[in-house]
Amino acid sequence: MKREIIITKDGSTTIHLPDWNETYHSKFGAIQEAEHVFIKNGLDLFKESNISILEIGFGTGLNAFITLLEAEKRKQIINYVGVEAYPVLNEEIKSLNYSKELKVEEKQELFIKLHETEWEKENLITKNFLLKKRKQFFDKIDDVDTFDLIYFDAFGFRVQPELWSEEIFDKMYKALKKGGVLVTYACRSSIKNAMLSVGFTIEKLPGAPGKREMLRAKK
Repeated sequence: MKREIIITKDGSTTIHLPDWNETYHSKFGAIQEAEHVFIKNGLDLFKESNISILEIGFGTGLNAFITLLEAEKRKQIINYVGVEAYPVLNEEIKSLNYSKELKVEEKQELFIKLHETEWEKENLITKNFLLKKRKQFFDKIDDVDTFDLIYFDAFGFRVQPELWSEEIFDKMYKALKKGGVLVTYACRSSIKNAMLSVGFTIEKLPGAPGKREMLRAKK
């Protein structure tokens, strides 16, 4: 499938799949979306504690990188697991401009390190950020009572509806500790209903720029 690097409306890059007309991040702003959905409405709920995060769709590493920067800033220890079936290519990684747009160019080697570390192993990226990348299909996830927070950042329902099913959200529910939270950029009725059917309580929140609403689910 053809892939190309594009610039989103906030100046940050993402990967575009023309055959699907789908992007890894919002065309309205990759960084803006990551900060709004996953940091403001997810990580910020856990400011006072060290936590474990599961990311569904490690992709470009943007969500992990912003979370790493927050961990450093807050002196918060984060154990981060990123699941990805189709890792991004090295030449694509080098074309992404997140360090520049976040004004942390001195941290670029940390962004590269997120991608270069071995898969299936725990890697200490900084003293505050432990990363394990798992090359895995989402329907094979079988963690139980493991994570405080899930970043659910799969490709959209339009192109991969199977990733937004009751089966997948049941796995997410089981993977969370009691009181754990899942955040996602999406807010479709069928997604909301799938979450409710497996036991989540949910709330609609204002979406990132270009999107009216997003969902936050709690176990």
